[in-house]
Amino acid sequence: MLIKIVILIVFLLILISLATALFTFFKDGSKEDSNRTVKALTMRIALSIGLFIFLLIGYANGWIQPHGIQ
Repeated sequence: MLIKIVILIVFLLILISLATALFTFFKDGSKEDSNRTVKALTMRIALSIGLFIFLLIGYANGWIQPHGIQ
């Protein structure tokens, strides 16, 4: 159950980072020196890759098991 909570929290962080990037894109869109959107999108990519690696490690260690569509 703890694994599911960790996955859910990381997924929510990914969505928050994406929303932050959208907000900063519209707010700072005309400023050439602002890179907050790039930082937010970089954070989203890092969280996504981290979640993917965590899922692979969880599967390899037997913490999570896939199930078929029933």
